Amino acid sequence: MTPDEYLSILRVAARLKTTTRHCEAAEGRLESVADHSWRIALMAMLLAGEEEFRETDMDRVVRMCLIHDLGEAFTGDIPTFRKSRENETTEEELYDAWVETFPEPERSEWQSLLAEMNALETREAKTYKALDKLEALISHDESDLASWLPLEYDLQFTYGRENTAFSPFLTELRAAVDAWTRRKIADGRHAVEARVSGGEDAE
Repeated sequence: MTPDEYLSILRVAARLKTTTRHCEAAEGRLESVADHSWRIALMAMLLAGEEEFRETDMDRVVRMCLIHDLGEAFTGDIPTFRKSRENETTEEELYDAWVETFPEPERSEWQSLLAEMNALETREAKTYKALDKLEALISHDESDLASWLPLEYDLQFTYGRENTAFSPFLTELRAAVDAWTRRKIADGRHAVEARVSGGEDAE
């Protein structure tokens, strides 16, 4: 790979730093795709010490996490509840066309990773996909409840549940995230009730 080829790939990847997702990362700032991809990679790194994942190639999982959403550098991010099969196909085609321009051996490596991720048959691919789903749930639990759409109250409990079922650790982690979600929703309702009650008392 030449320095120009190297920089060309990085310039496209840099678009993810300003490509926003639906979820708020902090008050007044939407999460970027780069935020999401970085934390999935960190989640994978943290799993490496768990006994259950000792035989899993976590370096490969981290690589999957880092590249999994790069197609959105061309299409932007579309929330899962709005994304159609046509949207997915367009993203895949643009991503594949970009990777075709890579020099070897990078082209073959990325094509191999993408094919494995799409097939979702290996433990590595299943792990990456589970973390992808879990990170989205965690980010929503971190965001202000006022930023949630009505449909997300149910989606937060159903989204990606089947993707963690293969792993005892990730199933337990999912249960902890669900408990966090329930507390968040309950606290939000209590806060609303308190405001309503305070308003009535003031009258």
